[in-house]
Amino acid sequence: MGGRILSPIYKKNKMENAKGHTILLVDDEPDILDFLSYNIRKEGYKVFTATNGEEGVKLTQQISPSLILMDVMMPKMDGIEACQIIRKDLNISQPLIAFLTSRAEDYAQIAGFEAGADDYISKPIRPRLLIAKIESLLKRLNNKIIHETKVSSIEIDRERYLVTSEGKELILPKKEFELLELLASRPGKVYNREQILAIVWGNETIVGERTIDVHIRKLREKLGDDYIRTIKGVGYTFNEK
Repeated sequence: MGGRILSPIYKKNKMENAKGHTILLVDDEPDILDFLSYNIRKEGYKVFTATNGEEGVKLTQQISPSLILMDVMMPKMDGIEACQIIRKDLNISQPLIAFLTSRAEDYAQIAGFEAGADDYISKPIRPRLLIAKIESLLKRLNNKIIHETKVSSIEIDRERYLVTSEGKELILPKKEFELLELLASRPGKVYNREQILAIVWGNETIVGERTIDVHIRKLREKLGDDYIRTIKGVGYTFNEK
């Protein structure tokens, strides 16, 4: 299949100015590229596309994307090899890399992470979950600079996975930490269950909504009942004291 590279697509509105991120899509299926481009462009991101790993590497060198969403199985150069090359290139401002794949085998995921991938997004891709995952990934990019969040009497240290509440240090399990970090990152914002599952657990992981309730209950036991508020029939929000 012949390769093609599209020019960046700009959405001239305040969303683009607020986000300012460039996303590179690498996939050998034109329908998937069109689908992803359309949904991501609507959110105000700048979008470039390539149809194989070789093109993806060259374009990464040219445009320095914030995030690459890349298929694993592609002609000329697959996603694993392309990821390895990008990670070893000292002249590239390192982006986040997430693989788009329908392959669920453990060995494929292990190979991807060993090559330097940051995450996986499973096909078929649902638009709302895709955007939630992108926002979560880009939040990681911002957190490379801002390592600590302080809200009210709670401090969240991302580098040490440590939470301090009213002077007391708490070591939280990974998912509890990520759930608290998500809610506290935007106090007052209501996150619905679908968003929480997509961002914290990932749409490739099958868990029930009851899982969220259990983690919320455990956080309340450790932090007190005042911080996390339930919005009945919608989701959860973080309250500042």
